[in-house]
Amino acid sequence: MIEAKIRLYVDHPLAEGQSIPLERDQAHYLFGVMRLSEGAPVALFNSRDGEFVAEVTLAGKRGGELTCIAKTRELQMPPDLWLIFAPIKKARTDFIVEKAAEMGARRILPVGTDFTNSERIRQDRLQAHAVEAAEQCGGTYVPEVADLMKLDRLLADWDEERQIMFCDETLVGAAEALGEVRGGKWAILIGPEGGFSEAERKRLHALPYAHAVSLGPRILRADTAAVAALTVWQQQLGDWSAT
Repeated sequence: MIEAKIRLYVDHPLAEGQSIPLERDQAHYLFGVMRLSEGAPVALFNSRDGEFVAEVTLAGKRGGELTCIAKTRELQMPPDLWLIFAPIKKARTDFIVEKAAEMGARRILPVGTDFTNSERIRQDRLQAHAVEAAEQCGGTYVPEVADLMKLDRLLADWDEERQIMFCDETLVGAAEALGEVRGGKWAILIGPEGGFSEAERKRLHALPYAHAVSLGPRILRADTAAVAALTVWQQQLGDWSAT
C-alpha cells in the first residue's frame, strides 16, 4: 500500500476510483507549498467515508484533481461530546478549538456569558483550525464549530438527555461529581476568564442534568481549563477509558 505523508480534508464523497476536484487553496498547498507532482500520494478523509489514499492525477496552479486508490481506514467517530466555551483572545480561542478537535470533541460551541470578553468570532476561521487539527492528528472526523450564541439561549433549548460537565473551581473533583454516570450524550462547559456570574452559576447548579466539577486547587486559564476538562472527561467517560 502506498504511504501518504500528507493528509487532506475534502468535502466530497470518497470511494475507490472516485475523482476529487481540488479547490484553489488546496491546490496551492499541495503543489505550491508541498511541491507535489502528478502521481504523488495524498491521504483523504471527509468525516463520512473513512480515509482513502489517493494520487495526484492533475496538478495545476489554480486547481487540480486527485483519484482515490484504496480505503486505508474506517471512519472513527469521536464520543458524542460537545465542548462549550466562552471565547477569549484570538490565539487562545484558536488553541481551544484545535485541542478540542485533537482530543475528541464532536461539536464545538462558543457561547456568550455575562462575563465573556469577546463579543464576536470568525466561525469560518475557527472551522478551518478544526480541519487543520484533524488533518495533523490523524483523525477521520472534523468537529463542527458552531457560530457564537448566548449561553441562556443554548440552555433554553437544551436536550435534557445530554448531560453537562460544568467546570466550577469551588467544588469537588470530577471523579466524585460524575459518580456512576456513564455513556450517552455529554457536553463540557467552560466559563469565561472572569468566571460565571452568580446568576449563571445558580442556574447551572439547578439543572438536573448538570454535574459540577472542580479542575483542581488552582484557577486555570480558560484555554488550560478546556484541555484539562477534556482530559478528565475522556479518562472517566470517553474513549480513552476503553484503551
